Amino acid sequence: MLKYLLLIALAVVVWSVWQKRARSGPETPRREVPPERMVTCARCGVHMPLSDSVADGGRYYCCEAHRQTGAKSPS
Repeated sequence: MLKYLLLIALAVVVWSVWQKRARSGPETPRREVPPERMVTCARCGVHMPLSDSVADGGRYYCCEAHRQTGAKSPS
């Protein structure tokens, strides 16, 4: 008999904890992050966020090596 009372008590504790967490909602409010402008590497054509690019004279490159070699010549 005592075993069943302990199981019922445990079930009530688990259920109450679960209900409390369900009512509290998300723990941290989500902050909206605006999308970042995407640019294309003038050398290889890779798309990347503006913050990850290397800018030179109005053109954007994916890395310093591509900036040094310059833009791809039209074929």
